[in-house]
Amino acid sequence: MKQRPQLPFALLVGLSCVGPLACASVPAGSADGNDAGAEDEGSGGSASATGITSFSGGEFGSFGAMGHHHRDAGAGGGKASDAGSQGDAWTAPDVGAPVDAGSPGIVDLTLTVTASQGIQAISPYIYGVNDGSQAASVHASMVRTGGNRLTAYNWENNASNAGADYMFENDDYLCSTQTCAAGNDAPGAFLKAVVDGATAAGAGALVTVPIVDYVSADKSPAGDVRNSGSNYLQTRFMQNKPVKGSPFAFPPDATDGVVYQDEMVAWLTRTADPGANIRFLLDNEPDIWSSMHPEVHPTPVTYAELAQRSIDYATAIKAVAPSAKVIGPVSYGYEGYVSLQNATDSAADGDFFTWWLQQMSAAGTSAGQRLIDGLDMHYYSEATGGGVRIIDDGTGADEVAAREQAPRSLWDATYTENSWITQVTGGPIALIPREQTKITTYYPGTKLSFSEWNFGGGTDISGAIASADVLGIYGANGVDMAMMWPVNGDEAFTYAAFKAYRDYDGNGGAFGDTSVGATTSDVADSSVYASVQSSDPSKMVVIAINKATTSKVAGIVVDHSTVYSQASVYTITAGGGSSLVAGPGLTSVATNAFRYTMPAQSVSVIVPRP
Repeated sequence: MKQRPQLPFALLVGLSCVGPLACASVPAGSADGNDAGAEDEGSGGSASATGITSFSGGEFGSFGAMGHHHRDAGAGGGKASDAGSQGDAWTAPDVGAPVDAGSPGIVDLTLTVTASQGIQAISPYIYGVNDGSQAASVHASMVRTGGNRLTAYNWENNASNAGADYMFENDDYLCSTQTCAAGNDAPGAFLKAVVDGATAAGAGALVTVPIVDYVSADKSPAGDVRNSGSNYLQTRFMQNKPVKGSPFAFPPDATDGVVYQDEMVAWLTRTADPGANIRFLLDNEPDIWSSMHPEVHPTPVTYAELAQRSIDYATAIKAVAPSAKVIGPVSYGYEGYVSLQNATDSAADGDFFTWWLQQMSAAGTSAGQRLIDGLDMHYYSEATGGGVRIIDDGTGADEVAAREQAPRSLWDATYTENSWITQVTGGPIALIPREQTKITTYYPGTKLSFSEWNFGGGTDISGAIASADVLGIYGANGVDMAMMWPVNGDEAFTYAAFKAYRDYDGNGGAFGDTSVGATTSDVADSSVYASVQSSDPSKMVVIAINKATTSKVAGIVVDHSTVYSQASVYTITAGGGSSLVAGPGLTSVATNAFRYTMPAQSVSVIVPRP
C-alpha cells in the first residue's frame, strides 16, 4: 500500500509520522476501489490531563456523556433541523419580509443571498479536527481520537498497535507523544488527556471504541507481533469484549486477560469534566481491517459480522451512558460505502450503507431505543488533475483546478469529477444527498458525519479554497459532524479555511449558526455561503470563493428585511499567506446591493452591516 507522506514530529498524538506513528495509507485510486481512503495513527488532543479520580467496586451506573449554496434558493424554506443533534437549542429565525434589493450594475457574476429561503441549522460539530494540538488555535468544535492505532488500543494500560502502518508492533506510542498526566501506564490516561484537552479548548471529544476481538497487551516494541510465536494472540494481546457482566472497578483488573469497553465508557464519562461533550465512534475503517490489522483480524469483515459487532458494542455503550451519541460504521472510502470492500456477502445484501442502516434500525426497534446515532465515513477525494490525485500538496495548474472543483462531488448532481469512482459509476457522485436519502428511507433521524476528510493542498491557496468550500457544504447540507485529518503535515491553508468560519477577524468573529439560501451565477468559478444568527437574524456573514485565476467583479444581492449599507471584508489569498487579511470595506451601490472585486484565487469573508 502506498504510504502517506510523513508528518512533522511537532504534531502531537499520532500526527507525526516519525518513529512508530505510521501515517496510514493514502493509496492512489484504483479501478477496483481498493484502498481508496486514507488512514493514519492515533490522534487526539495535546493538553495534559488534570488527573484521574480513582474509585472502585460496584457498578458505575448510567453516566450520560454528554439547500446547499448552489441549490434552488427556494428549496427548504423555513426548514428547522433536529435541534437536539446540534448540541444547542436552535429555532429557525424569522428574518422578516425582504426589502426590494437594488441592482449592483454590470458584474462578472452575481451572488444572491435569500435569507428567507433555504434555512438550515448549522451543526457546531462540523468544524472538527483530528489533531488536538490545533483545536484552540482554529477554534475547533470537535477533536477525534482515531486512526489505525486505536483499533488495537488497550485502555487499561495505553498499549496500542498501528498494524500495517508501523511494523505491526505493540508499543507505547500514544502516551509517549502525549502528556498523560497520570502516567503512561495509568488506565485510560491517553483518553483522559484527549478529552481534557478538547474540553479545555472548548471542543467536544469523539472517542474511538475498539470492536475487534483483541487489543494490545504490552508495550514492548520488538517488531511484528506475529513473529512472537503461533500463540501470539494469547501472549501479546488481551481479549476485547463489549460487556463485563459483573461490577466495574477502577483500576480495572489488569491480570484477567480481558478488556471491557463498557467499563471504559462508564469510567470515562464518570471521570471527565462535567462539561465534557463525549461521543463514541465504533472503531476505525473496519472495511480494511484485514489489510491494516491482519494481526488481529486477518480475514475480510462481512456485512453480518460488522452489523453484529456494531449492535453489541453500541448496546454496551448505551447501557452505561444512555444519552451518549454512538456513531458507525466509520468506512474508509467509496468501495467501503457500497460493498464493504467487496465483502463476501455484498452480492447478496446489496449496497452496504443501505443494508447497515436497515440492520441498525431493526436493532433499535428490538432494543426499544436508538442504538446508533450517526452514519460516519471518511472522504479523501479520489479526483485527479493532470493524472495526479489531488490530496497531496501538488500545485500544478491541472491539479489545482481539479482540487477546487472536487468539493462539488459532495453535493452537485450535475458535476462529474475525473476519478476511478466516476469511471465506475458513469456519472456524478453527489455523495451527501445520496447518503441522506438512504438515511431518510431506512433509518430516519440518523446523522451524517465525516470523521476524516481532506482535499489536499494544505500549503497552497487551492487548499484553502477547497476546504472553505467543504466546510460551507457541510453546514448548508445538514452534516452533523466532521473532522479534518492533516494528510501532508503542513495544513496552514486548510486551517486558514477553518479560521474563515471560526475566527475571521482574530477576535472570535464567526459564521452564524443558521445557513440561508445563497446562489452563484457561476458555479464553476465561484461558491457562496451565507449565514445568520438564530438569536439575531440581522447578523449575517457571507463567504465568497473565487476559484478563477483572475479577479472577478461580483455583484452581491441580499434579500433580507435588514437594510445593509456597509460591509467588512477579510480575505485569504496566495499573496497574504495563510492568514485572513482585513481589506477595504464595501459600501452599498443600491439597496442591499454591493459590488466587490474578488481577488483571484481567494476566499473572502463579507460581513454586512446596517
